[in-house]
Amino acid sequence: MDVNELDYNTQMNILNLPEYGRNIQRMVDHALTIQDREERKRCAQTIISIMGNLFPHLRDVPDFKHKLWDHLAIMADFKLDIDYPYELIQKENLFSKPDVVPYQSGRIKVRHYGRYLDELIDKAVLMEEGPERTRLVQLIANHMKKCILSWNRDAVDDQKIFDDLSQLSNGKIVVNPDMVHLIDTRELLGRKQSPRQNQGNNRKNQK
Repeated sequence: MDVNELDYNTQMNILNLPEYGRNIQRMVDHALTIQDREERKRCAQTIISIMGNLFPHLRDVPDFKHKLWDHLAIMADFKLDIDYPYELIQKENLFSKPDVVPYQSGRIKVRHYGRYLDELIDKAVLMEEGPERTRLVQLIANHMKKCILSWNRDAVDDQKIFDDLSQLSNGKIVVNPDMVHLIDTRELLGRKQSPRQNQGNNRKNQK
């Protein structure tokens, strides 16, 4: 065969669903040329079986067969005149934009803490004094520490966290350091102690 007679993908029509390959597309194109309606439908069913065999691991996916018929219609540019066993996706819906996701608006008090921290603080402010409120405050403070360390990998002063928490709550949350203990910075960063630090700790434990 002359090299000039070879077909190159770059010279062919763009496939609507390239994951099925050009041979499947040729089958669909052939089905469009069949005059007899019943024969055209039998051809479509054969194409669907072949398409399904290409992705056997998806057979248990809900509505798998329905998706195949939708894909057949797409590859036929919705021109295949047969009685489909499912209600097909509408052509105009293929290019419709997804619904806009509503995002919360408003200024974030401290950007590196994020927006949801304000909601947690508001919830803690409304709670009565007690173990449950103290536990929530401790979780909030530890979250704040993690947020700071994600921006700054150096050590962070726990008192700075407590001061920020008081400021963000307009003075309604005052942390008692004796009751609220934060996770050690090295544990949050996943750092391991050096052998020299371990030896020092061992000597302290032996005293």
